[in-house]
Amino acid sequence: MKNYVVDASVAVKWFVPELYREAALRLWTPECCLQVPNLFLLEVGNFVCKRRRRGELGLAESEFVMNKIRQLSLTWHPDEPLFSKAFDLANETYRSLYDCLYLSLAIAIDGQMVTADLKFYEALQTSPYASRLLWVEDLP
Repeated sequence: MKNYVVDASVAVKWFVPELYREAALRLWTPECCLQVPNLFLLEVGNFVCKRRRRGELGLAESEFVMNKIRQLSLTWHPDEPLFSKAFDLANETYRSLYDCLYLSLAIAIDGQMVTADLKFYEALQTSPYASRLLWVEDLP
């Protein structure tokens, strides 16, 4: 079984038709163990609220997405044990602490972080952490 840390940029594609949606849906196989930090719920919620404010999602759709996220078969990890490493990564790579929390989890579980955040992905391609990142379209 392959351990994947899924960031919010990928997860929202499971529910909202966006670029790379088909690729993101490839994570839903028995061979994939999907793992997330607790921050994940807040990030997905923020995305849904932002879409709602823009009029791109209705209230019922927003509530549906948030209810489904809570019901998914994900392995949740507390943020606190990941924080020190994430803080170090953020300072080393000059990337956001939020993104580095996912990367910290990938390192902790010896997995890969799947992302659709091109800026983050490209910024770390020459770093020692490149092997921990997987672009959403590169999923098997």
